[in-house]
Amino acid sequence: MEPENHTGSPEFYLLGLSENPEIQSALFGLFLSLYLVTIFGNLLIILAIVSDPKLHTPMYLFLSNLSFSDICFTSTTVPKMLLNIQTQRKRITYVGCIAQMYFFTVFGLLDNLLLTVMAYDRFVAICHPLHYTVLMSPKLCFLLLLLAWLISILGALPESLTALRLSFCAVVEIPHYFCELPELLKLACSDTFINNVVLYIVTSIMGFFPLAGILFSYSQIVTSVLQISTAGGKYKAFSTCSSHLSVVSLFYGTCLGVYLSSTGTQASWAGVVASILYTVVTPMMNPFIYSLRNRDMKRALNTLLCNLSSSS
Repeated sequence: MEPENHTGSPEFYLLGLSENPEIQSALFGLFLSLYLVTIFGNLLIILAIVSDPKLHTPMYLFLSNLSFSDICFTSTTVPKMLLNIQTQRKRITYVGCIAQMYFFTVFGLLDNLLLTVMAYDRFVAICHPLHYTVLMSPKLCFLLLLLAWLISILGALPESLTALRLSFCAVVEIPHYFCELPELLKLACSDTFINNVVLYIVTSIMGFFPLAGILFSYSQIVTSVLQISTAGGKYKAFSTCSSHLSVVSLFYGTCLGVYLSSTGTQASWAGVVASILYTVVTPMMNPFIYSLRNRDMKRALNTLLCNLSSSS
């Protein structure tokens, strides 16, 4: 096909995960279930934190923002995929594709930064418990959240704006269930050198520095925990660390794997599976990993559910 500039309104088609009707039905049921669990799980976390004054602390403030971000993150991709399966229409407009890519990046970066802020919060709580209320003041917490949101909104712009300069063929078939930048770069008819440079710069900066902050925080936490004399205290601290690090490993491993392997010329099922893990599975798991193992959160959720059931 001859290249055609995007101003000529090329037609984008999301091919999804399978064209087999039977498999599509199974995928629809699976992803609808995962999506509903993600929405209701994270929504319950937010409502429990808001309704319980005892949870109005920095850790739960960051957790509620993470839950909201996870809801938005998953909602940028899964509803469109479910609609495509249900209606058997795979088309997405050029504007819709760019918008989906932008908001997907925004909330992906926000998740990334919130995980970093939560690691810092645990670092202060465990390594400097006597100064926790001073170091994690409401003003600082608000500033950290504001910076996380601003960096995410602005950090997603370079990739999206440089994508506007790309030219595509008249019909663009994306072998994916959403508009992911690495896939778009493979299908562009124009030179993608600048886009690849921007992609790697943004990915390196937004991946390396937050991850370095998380690893530094937890290295200090491990050092402090090893100095705790009681076995119970060590177990409680290490339990918190392992929960957070498991989500960090899953999120960072799959994200970086997808973006750093974007130079491949063929669509990879490994890349699609990795995308599913960090766009669907990780946001669904976060409420369970961060909250259901926490006694205060369990109590708040039980109180919230009892109040909801009694009011109905």
